[in-house]
Amino acid sequence: MRHSLPLTPQFYVTAPQPCPYLPGRMERKLFTALQGDSAEKLNDGLSKQGFRRSQNVLYRPSCSDCAACLSARIDVRRFRPSKSQKRTLKRNDWLSRRASSPWATEDQYALFRRYLDARHADGGMADMDIFEFAAMIEETPIRSRVVEYTDGEGGDLKAVCLTDVLDDGVSMVYSFYEPDLHRASLGTWMILDHVAIALETGLPYVYLGYWVPGSSKMGYKAQFDALEVYRRGKWEPMRDPQDYAMEMHPLSTDPIAEQVANISLPDSRA
Repeated sequence: MRHSLPLTPQFYVTAPQPCPYLPGRMERKLFTALQGDSAEKLNDGLSKQGFRRSQNVLYRPSCSDCAACLSARIDVRRFRPSKSQKRTLKRNDWLSRRASSPWATEDQYALFRRYLDARHADGGMADMDIFEFAAMIEETPIRSRVVEYTDGEGGDLKAVCLTDVLDDGVSMVYSFYEPDLHRASLGTWMILDHVAIALETGLPYVYLGYWVPGSSKMGYKAQFDALEVYRRGKWEPMRDPQDYAMEMHPLSTDPIAEQVANISLPDSRA
């Protein structure tokens, strides 16, 4: 007899560790397991509340003295590319897109290693081996795709994005690209192409992960038109980045118990 896991997830909090985005601060995450027959429904519901997926875990920043990490998404129906983004689209029209099931390859890992060594040699993924990389790509209990971008002529792999398909959008879980092509702005271009993917499939949003005011690593997300951020329990259109300075104040965060109590879980009867 097959038994389904109850849709009453337990939430946990990680131990504090140095924040990768804001120097001198500590980060902490609220997380829950993503498993069972209702994994997709849980992922859809919590993604709308600022959570992100990493393999079979859903997490959201829950720092004790800071609320700077704001989940960000693009409303694709309102989005209009800037002049520089139009140039980026034109500059990369030689690339071809190919979407497939989440299966890791040696070519992907080789590109991933080149990207990390050039861009994030001191980051948390710097020591990831091919087995851990395969787990990152393949361990997904929901609808996920690997979107590869190749040279239209030679077929060489130039960029990759692990993408989740939600009921209201596509979520860019992790992307990497050929570091030697830094002038091509491939990171920006992949976001623009995911806007196109969302439009092609009739989905209203592209989820980008977290935007962090005051972080140079995450500042690029504020350059996209029609950006929304999840703040104080609701999505709102992005305003002037300076308006979010108070999110870094210790009084900006709610107690863990209150955060968990305010999470809306999907109806297990549906």
